[in-house]
Amino acid sequence: MTMTDVSNLRTPGWQRVVSELALPAGDDRLFLLRLVSVLGQVSGARQAVLFTLGGQREETQTGPDPRASLVWPLSPDIVDAQGKIVVPVDQIVDPGRVPAGAVERQADAVNAARQAANQRQTMVFSLDGGEDMMYDAGGGGKGHIIAVPVLSGNPAEAPTLPLQGVVTLLIDGRSRQALQTTLAMVEVLAGYVFGHTTHQILRRVKAASSSLDLAARLLATINQTATFKGCCLQFVNDLCRQLSVDRVGLGWVHGSGSNVEAKRRAGTGRRVVKMISLSDTENLDRRMAMVQKLEAAMEECLDQEQPVLYPPPPATGAKADSVLSHAITHSHRELAASDARMRVATFPLRVADPKGDRIIGVLLIEAGGDVNFDPSGVELVQATLDLVAPVLAVRHSDDRILALRAWDSLLRAAAWAVGPKHTVWKVVGIAVMALTLFVTFYSTTYRVGAPMELQPRERRVLSAPFDGVIARIPQGVEPGRGVEAGQLLLEFDTTERRLGALEAQSQIIQFEKEADELLKKKQYGEAQQASAKAKQAQAKLWLLEHDIARANITAPLAGTIIAGDIKDKVGSAVKLGETLFEVADLGDMRVVAKVEDRDISLVHIGQTGEISPKSNPSMKFPFVVERIVPLSQAAEGSNFFEVHGRLEGAPEWFRPGMEGQARFDGPRRSLAWIGTRRVFDTLRVWLWW
Repeated sequence: MTMTDVSNLRTPGWQRVVSELALPAGDDRLFLLRLVSVLGQVSGARQAVLFTLGGQREETQTGPDPRASLVWPLSPDIVDAQGKIVVPVDQIVDPGRVPAGAVERQADAVNAARQAANQRQTMVFSLDGGEDMMYDAGGGGKGHIIAVPVLSGNPAEAPTLPLQGVVTLLIDGRSRQALQTTLAMVEVLAGYVFGHTTHQILRRVKAASSSLDLAARLLATINQTATFKGCCLQFVNDLCRQLSVDRVGLGWVHGSGSNVEAKRRAGTGRRVVKMISLSDTENLDRRMAMVQKLEAAMEECLDQEQPVLYPPPPATGAKADSVLSHAITHSHRELAASDARMRVATFPLRVADPKGDRIIGVLLIEAGGDVNFDPSGVELVQATLDLVAPVLAVRHSDDRILALRAWDSLLRAAAWAVGPKHTVWKVVGIAVMALTLFVTFYSTTYRVGAPMELQPRERRVLSAPFDGVIARIPQGVEPGRGVEAGQLLLEFDTTERRLGALEAQSQIIQFEKEADELLKKKQYGEAQQASAKAKQAQAKLWLLEHDIARANITAPLAGTIIAGDIKDKVGSAVKLGETLFEVADLGDMRVVAKVEDRDISLVHIGQTGEISPKSNPSMKFPFVVERIVPLSQAAEGSNFFEVHGRLEGAPEWFRPGMEGQARFDGPRRSLAWIGTRRVFDTLRVWLWW
């Protein structure tokens, strides 16, 4: 075994030990490997073992259960002959890599690690059968075990934080003075864990400061644009300049809302990345082969939900990263195939909401020449994007249409009320249940609807009393004009009838004289014939006088002429019975509704209702049923009954023939009964219920 002379602090061996522990280690496991190796070399131990404590929550009755995770000297499967680590860093400190029987005096080492973990201080145990520390252990002929707890955090926090582990050193027997010297050096070297912790804190603070500075500059440029597309283009252009790379592209996850994310996690949804911005490219054509390769690389990053670097970093050695080295890079390799110096890195844009973390987009960076990405650079860019991604998500949300933003706001409010999981289904279930209770127990007036028509209660049709010629129509007699009862509306030409009347009068006188003369001659038969002809002439006279008396058409009632525009027929002949005028009293209108036979049982005399004319459906006018015509009429494949109603307070603008909808006030029923009445009635007819 090689011994290191550290008796003199100025010796090269001590300087090498100090420089090795002070060397920055990017991973805690790598530092633990260095610490175990240094402690084993400095103490001249036969074996050094790192015990992890399993989170220090799985405790037995005697304390935590130590598990051997690393054994020094290192086995050939960890380091090669030149001392180079050949396994990933995340596999160095692993209880599964320590084979059974590799730890000498395992029971004593485990017991020593447990007691040191309980006391949280360095302890020395003799292998000669003693149970206490070295000062009661004699000369230690069989050797000693030194148990060194490895603290975590800075010195002020160390007493309250969990231990990183316990290192046990199996050393040969030596004098008490030599053992004290070894113990002092071990405790000094174990204190370098605080230097490592401080270096890690400073590294994280520096990385956070750098990422915060870069994010601040990017956010300043994003907020200078109004639209989402403009801010994305400004973002990729500025990031390209800040990082001094060749090209930066931004892809947005199509349907990256919480509902799509939930479907993807359930195995029923597929996310697709669409390129929306490319540095120094204002008009982007997604049909180009180059753009499709970029989108394929972005989807490869999205599927793995982690940064992807090509060429990937090594799994061991300097600038190693076990996570990035095992990433899938098929699409990245195809993208960089045209240039051997091309470096490609993709980063997911993550945001957090009440439903958890989700990825809203992917950023792709291409760099060539001397630019090279390492794990620290990837960490810087990812930290920056974690700060910028929420702002981009807000800008994307604000750039959508109002309906989508209102829907998201409604979902957030509903999630606050019913919980973030299955929000839509919960709200739908509650709404259905509330609607069912409402339509079942809430009752309202059932209204029977039917088409209606307005008709005047008093209407007179004036027709031609005989075949004649219209002689005159007084001024102002036309449809729409009001008339008084007895007002002259039309005069017929009676010249022919007056001449006929004079002729009839002369015939009467002639036949009466002939009858008198024949009676004097006692020609009774001929006298009767002459008398009959006189009566026939008298009847003709009466008929002509009757026609002359009806030659003047007058208004039968006070009202309005609603039909009869015959001014152009003056001097024209008309036939008997031909309609001339229609006069109606518009101040007294009635409702004539056509109620279907399946609803007539709900209508009765004296029932109230209201009408809405088509000319103004928003207005409603009450009426009262005053008559039901008992005989049904057939029209358009159904039977209906005429129901007459009396209007109450009809406006002046109502006109005969106006149509609309009449609603009769029926009994009070629940909304469920109203909605299903006709369905159940039809089923009863079909099924003979």
